[in-house]
Amino acid sequence: MLDMEITSSNLARLSISLPAELMVQLDAMVAERGLPSRSQMIAELIRHELAEHSGERPDAMLAGTITLIYRAESGRVRHALAQTQLGYVKEVISAQNVFLEDDQAMEVLLVQGPAERLQQLCDALRKVRGVQQIKLVTTTALLPPLHFHGDDAALDGESTPP
Repeated sequence: MLDMEITSSNLARLSISLPAELMVQLDAMVAERGLPSRSQMIAELIRHELAEHSGERPDAMLAGTITLIYRAESGRVRHALAQTQLGYVKEVISAQNVFLEDDQAMEVLLVQGPAERLQQLCDALRKVRGVQQIKLVTTTALLPPLHFHGDDAALDGESTPP
């Protein structure tokens, strides 16, 4: 059962019926995460699923992260990852690298672009020998444009979209 009501504060009130065991599990998760309400947890779950759903459309613009765990025994893996990223300069916004225990490293890439390109990047990085784990997490919220090529107004503190 699903009922919905729009309130005056741009919130929509949603009433749903769940199996009792599912409600018990939801309440336990809300408590474990220290959230103030079920609503906050349900909104987070819905946002996650909406981002996943958008990622299924190849032309959807998404922002997100790619987290990799890889063997750090030599610079070979790091070099191969960097070479792969060069083919995706428009999508890779920044990268953070940290060394872990047991001769491992973790790299987190901040990415934005069409869902299909982000998935291609993730697949290409996965193929690098020495990569042990990789995960792409996306959202439909995008980073604002920071610079426009050839836009002198942006230098004066004014920004005009292209």
